[in-house]
Amino acid sequence: MTEKEFERQNIFGKGAENTAYAKYFAGNSYLNPLTSPEGKPFFANVTFEPACRNNWHIHHAEEGGGQLLLCIAGEGWYREWGKPARSLRPGDVVLIPAGVRHWHGAKKESWFSHIAVELPGKNTSTEWLDAVTDEEYDELDR
Repeated sequence: MTEKEFERQNIFGKGAENTAYAKYFAGNSYLNPLTSPEGKPFFANVTFEPACRNNWHIHHAEEGGGQLLLCIAGEGWYREWGKPARSLRPGDVVLIPAGVRHWHGAKKESWFSHIAVELPGKNTSTEWLDAVTDEEYDELDR
């Protein structure tokens, strides 16, 4: 998918370069907050350039919490630790309970965008872990 085709699908817009979290991503990502970060739940459109993905990470909470992904444009991947990767397309929904180690990002040949929703919970936090290696990522398109 070309960037121009992707922009037509990405109804919430790409937003600004995601510099605040760039160290947790391989490749370039963009962030368009849709609600106030102080509000709960917080909604943001996250856009990934082709082959961009975030590091393995865990959303922690004493109760509740986790993350919800609403896929809106392009094609991407979601993977939980120890499980096969899941291919994502517009309309797909991913519910990620608190405590689950995972990553998400774009496929090699496609831009990808999802609405990320931080689910309300008690004492929530995100723990950023190691990067998804090129070897781990490259095996997905074989």
